[in-house]
Amino acid sequence: MNALEWNRDLTRPLREIRDREAGMTDRPDRGRGTVCLPELRRGNIGLVVATQIARYSKLTHPLPGWHSPRQAWAMTQGQLAWYRAMEEAGELVQIKDAAGLEKHLKLWGVDGAPISKSAVNPTDDRAELEFGAPKPIGYILSLEGADSIVTLGHLERSYEQGLRAVGPAHYGPGTYAFGTDSVGTIGAKGRELLKEMDRLGLILDATHLCDQSFREALDCFGGSVWASHSNCRVLTPHNRQFTDEQIKELIGRGAVIGAPLDAWMMIPNWVRGQTTPEATGLKLDTMVAHIDHICQLAGNANHSGIGTDLDGGFGREQSPMDLDSIADLQRLPELFRARGYSATDIEGIMHGNFLRFLRSAWR
Repeated sequence: MNALEWNRDLTRPLREIRDREAGMTDRPDRGRGTVCLPELRRGNIGLVVATQIARYSKLTHPLPGWHSPRQAWAMTQGQLAWYRAMEEAGELVQIKDAAGLEKHLKLWGVDGAPISKSAVNPTDDRAELEFGAPKPIGYILSLEGADSIVTLGHLERSYEQGLRAVGPAHYGPGTYAFGTDSVGTIGAKGRELLKEMDRLGLILDATHLCDQSFREALDCFGGSVWASHSNCRVLTPHNRQFTDEQIKELIGRGAVIGAPLDAWMMIPNWVRGQTTPEATGLKLDTMVAHIDHICQLAGNANHSGIGTDLDGGFGREQSPMDLDSIADLQRLPELFRARGYSATDIEGIMHGNFLRFLRSAWR
């Protein structure tokens, strides 16, 4: 989305991307983006969940989007084409099975088990290959909102293309489920989608499902479940976040919940375009507070991870004030240590929990 719709060359340095957007006003985050491939490497981030996203908006849909499912499909195929182009350039590598995951982890210096250096050292040199070229960043292909799946045959085609996780809904009423700021059931089409996902071994992403669709989806899906980027409703009262009961259910399913850094999902009463991080004092420690709440509910640190959403249509204007780029995730271990988290727990949150989840899901 950032590459095609925002027209950002994510292979370039962040300062260059920001300078090129100076004076642009078509999007609120122009000149304030926080993500590019060099910054991922500077932060020693070698594995990401990469999104395909395209909403189908019917005439009565409250949000903008594509006017037919096939247009939405075409958009996700364009996004896939960008990922493929980055693979050809040596910038990315698709991770879609256990063997590929282990091979990639060895490339980045993680051999069989988490290691503390990769979790805490922002100057780690393993983002570079021995001959000086940048290491490819691994990406796990995910679909955020399934409106672009025209038929179940399209889902199987997507699986063959490397798709490994699906969130059935995004915002509003979707084809297969109801998402954020809407209320409704998954219905017959949603159940058929989930059945096919289960058959293919796709991960169900519970992020964005409204409460009713969340309940029904977990009831009828037997496979692996994660929440790629969601916070806690008790700390930020809004239907976008999970209730404690939902968090406990996800924990019971062995899920890992990734914590996002979009300000309105971190603190109450945020008004987009008006509230600022500086006025509220919003910092990275608020993310740690959401993660800590999940850990307290679980009784351990095994179900939390990092799910920044920093490529999700916002920039520094709607991020913690002590974050300039995604590389600043390397400040998190110190914040966890200050709360008494052990080195093992910190490694789990920074990467180990999601790796354990994937090893189990792809067993």
